[in-house]
Amino acid sequence: MKNRKEIMKKPELATTAIHNSEIHDKDTKAHIAPIYQTSTFTFENFQSIQDYQNGNTGAHMYTRGSHPSRQALAGKIAALESYDLEQNGVAEVFSSGMAAISAALMGLCHAGDHIIAQDVLYGTSEHLIANVLPNYGISHSLVKNMDLSELKTQLKSRPNTTVVYIETPANPTMFLVDIAAVVEIAHSHGAKVIVDNTFATPVLQRPLSLGADIVVHSTTKYINGHGTVIGGAIVAKNALLFEERIAHIIKTIGAVPSPFDCWITNIGLKTLPLRMEKHSQNALEVASFLEQHKNVKAVSYPGLKSHPQHELAKKQMSGFGGMLAFELAGQKEAAIVLNNVRLAALAVSLGNVDTLIEHPASMTHQVVPEEIRLEQGITDGLIRLSVGIEAASDIIKDLDQALNKI
Repeated sequence: MKNRKEIMKKPELATTAIHNSEIHDKDTKAHIAPIYQTSTFTFENFQSIQDYQNGNTGAHMYTRGSHPSRQALAGKIAALESYDLEQNGVAEVFSSGMAAISAALMGLCHAGDHIIAQDVLYGTSEHLIANVLPNYGISHSLVKNMDLSELKTQLKSRPNTTVVYIETPANPTMFLVDIAAVVEIAHSHGAKVIVDNTFATPVLQRPLSLGADIVVHSTTKYINGHGTVIGGAIVAKNALLFEERIAHIIKTIGAVPSPFDCWITNIGLKTLPLRMEKHSQNALEVASFLEQHKNVKAVSYPGLKSHPQHELAKKQMSGFGGMLAFELAGQKEAAIVLNNVRLAALAVSLGNVDTLIEHPASMTHQVVPEEIRLEQGITDGLIRLSVGIEAASDIIKDLDQALNKI
């Protein structure tokens, strides 16, 4: 039987989520780490300041730069995303998912550079790439469904491409991108690959193991899991790349999470493996029910054999997650369902322990122009469902009674 020292050399993923980077207060012997709710930290003397500046100590100076709660959370997320690697990547946590995405893109792209992204992205991510970054001389192009042959064509015609940005599963269509294939093509043209892993989480998918350079998260979602905080994270495989191109940005733009936000996110993160197992189990049951309902035109969930990329999902994911989308005839029918659900909450966001339902066309992707949205498959009848960890039978009953109102 393994002793504790042997176990902690290479613990299982669930153990890593609970124990990695935990702070145990030596003075009070508190089992749960305290919240370091302070804006600044003190130094004993001038020499201790010099030691800090030379990187010879783990001290902190100012909370915008670093603080223990943020450091602990970043360490844990890095350990989970790097679980299959010989050496942990490095991570930083931000005040929102969009702050993390912005920092990753700003760190790797300068004026004159080009970004290639898939056509279906979270609405604000698409807005950042298509409408904000061009103001700073960073151009972009979108590849429909991240088609590999088209990606090769785009990279050849745009040698100034520094980043290929993907999101898999995609929000809200649940389209999957072959991470390893994209990485191979992008790297052959000198471009880095950033993967938004928010939907899958490191429990179900680890892009760094598939060759990606950087992973971004909205920790607001599954990582926190309880709808109590806004946050984001960046994890990089290459520490030097991270330190030289990205780490300084959080200090400069000040998109830092509070000590309390980091603390409460870390509390939620400890149950992530357990929650993702239940989310996935429930989502498959719900998706199977929806697929058979007379008022549902189509269901998109990677765990269904009917999903066009079911085999890819099995190859690059260890589970299928808690997110799905289903399509009704149109906006009128969608409104009927949204108006009549009782257990599911009508709200944006996702990844909570309770079920959330929303209408992408008028909520999360309202910023996307209609003609582009429709071309991407985000129709007026599309509904996105974040399946919670309630009893699956109760979620199904709720959806059934709402769908039967059509």
